[in-house]
Amino acid sequence: MMQVALLRAVNLGPHGKIAMTDLRALITDLGLEDGKTLLQSGNLVFRGGARTGAALERQLEAETKKRFGLATDFFVRSAAEWSAVVGANPFRVEARRDPSHLVTIFLKDAIKPAAVAALQAAIAGREIARCEGKDIREVYLYYPDGIGRSKLTATLIEKKLGTSGTGRNWNTVLKVQALAGVDAAIR
Repeated sequence: MMQVALLRAVNLGPHGKIAMTDLRALITDLGLEDGKTLLQSGNLVFRGGARTGAALERQLEAETKKRFGLATDFFVRSAAEWSAVVGANPFRVEARRDPSHLVTIFLKDAIKPAAVAALQAAIAGREIARCEGKDIREVYLYYPDGIGRSKLTATLIEKKLGTSGTGRNWNTVLKVQALAGVDAAIR
């Protein structure tokens, strides 16, 4: 089974450094296959493994800390889950017109719609947060005025949602999709 793992806050500035070659070697050492990385920001695709989801996240986090001294969160999704993420994008027009300002936040824990409502109420600018479902594991954010100066920061997002997350812009989401060989109706 093809899986995707996203690392949180790696290779940003002087902290959280990890070489993608080391990450691919870790995957191989754990008995997983076909480890591929995208960019230097911790996007990993691999095949196999008896563990999935939270159990695999814990294993990857423990091994990364043990081998590299790096404490970071992993966010694992199966190929089917990744396909669903791409297919559920509520920002169809923005995905085509302005994909670098569309961000998907992958969450550590599932949240309820009330948490998203709290996030939406806290937005001071023109940013928009959307998602669907009852047990939400991804939130889609559109930053029409750009991300750099937005007051909708990772800290605010996590505070309102009550869980940690890692974001990828839509361009990266689609590149990971292609790397994983995942089909989905791109919306």
